Amino acid sequence: MLLKPLTTILVASLLLLGTQTRPSKFKGLMVSAFLFCLLGDILLLFPAYFVFGLAAFLVAHLLFASAFLQLKGFRPHWISFLVLYGIGTGLFLWLKPGLGEFMVPVGVYVVVICFMAWQGIGLFLKERSKTFVWIAVAVLLFMFSDTMIAIAKFKTNFDYASIVILSTYWLSIGLIANAARRIILSPQS
Repeated sequence: MLLKPLTTILVASLLLLGTQTRPSKFKGLMVSAFLFCLLGDILLLFPAYFVFGLAAFLVAHLLFASAFLQLKGFRPHWISFLVLYGIGTGLFLWLKPGLGEFMVPVGVYVVVICFMAWQGIGLFLKERSKTFVWIAVAVLLFMFSDTMIAIAKFKTNFDYASIVILSTYWLSIGLIANAARRIILSPQS
């Protein structure tokens, strides 16, 4: 109960400690996104607050996507759009029989996380630098982690679910935070 929020705080601190640069909209959006990830982490510790945790992560994904858009603009790469939304739609349809009252919140969440991933991958497809590779890998890991949460909650729990979910989530936010720190500290940010 303490480790998950503490890890998110430590990861987010990468953006706050040692980045004595001028304030930027990108940095503000990223810090805000991590704060909503932290809120989601805390809320998801309590099963009764699942929908609120989902909402917090939904806002985090919107903030991450906004930060990506702020950085390099809208990236309309249609092949990645079709792949990501195809995967998202397929997973949603597969999970649909078990969603019950969560059908609409999960559906909205799938649309938003796919958009965030689409724009994160779009950064790499435009720039193709190491920093943007980290973001592209991170958004895919975030989608994978959230997919594992959905499978464990709405389909069937599986062995080592929490290890798979937490390891991919922590790697994802760690990669995003490291990439954001590099972007913030770069001369052209």
